[in-house]
Amino acid sequence: MTPVANGTDDLGAADPELRRIHGFLSAFARRQAERTVEIPGGFAALDDTYALSRADNHVLIDGPTDPEALPARVEEVLAHLPHRAVYVTDAATAEACAGPLARAGYTRTAVDLMLHTGPVPERGGAREVDLPALRGPLAESWRRFLPDVGEDVIDALVERRVARRRGADDVRFLASHDEWGEVASWADLYMDPVAGIAQIEDLVTAEAHLGQGHAGVVLDTALLTAAEAGCTTRFLTAFADDWPRRWYERRGFVSVGSVDCFERG
Repeated sequence: MTPVANGTDDLGAADPELRRIHGFLSAFARRQAERTVEIPGGFAALDDTYALSRADNHVLIDGPTDPEALPARVEEVLAHLPHRAVYVTDAATAEACAGPLARAGYTRTAVDLMLHTGPVPERGGAREVDLPALRGPLAESWRRFLPDVGEDVIDALVERRVARRRGADDVRFLASHDEWGEVASWADLYMDPVAGIAQIEDLVTAEAHLGQGHAGVVLDTALLTAAEAGCTTRFLTAFADDWPRRWYERRGFVSVGSVDCFERG
């Protein structure tokens, strides 16, 4: 996969890190899944408990595949679902699959993979919490992001976090609290200390606490925690055209590649 511009002249140096990130994403999807179905070039990660969640029910292509055959294969393994989602890690493979998937009604977006290359923060300030502490803030944030969906979808989006515990050796939910002890901002931290890699995911701030610095506290805590666990590769994902990407850049992250997402329904 050819990395996108990452702010340095030595793009080749990013290739080993990019391969490590791709490998971590594939391994996480397999481990988190309730069950998997192999297809040429990848697999379907499925969880019937959270059937309404695309993140828990999708096809991930991480190897060579037949682009023309892919839409039919996806249809076969995801036929029981109301949606279709295909993630492709390799840029050349994604480009080859774009035409067949577009003809099958899929839309395409890209998610940047951002590697932390800045200094590790000296302090954090957030603390680890369990899902019960996050249920209310999570539900409120999802209603804000998806105002037209039903409560059944909101419930699934909240409860699916239980499955994330399976995805990596060390999974933590981190939160920053306001002066009254209410959760203000939160994120997931997935770590494989043996491999030395960590992912920060779903950094969100409650609407009432926007602009108060809580997201920075959570991010600093995640980076410091990962570094202390021996994870020298620390990354997160961000939409290329969304404002948080610029915020992450200011905090020492650079884009080293992307994952293409094809969705329908």
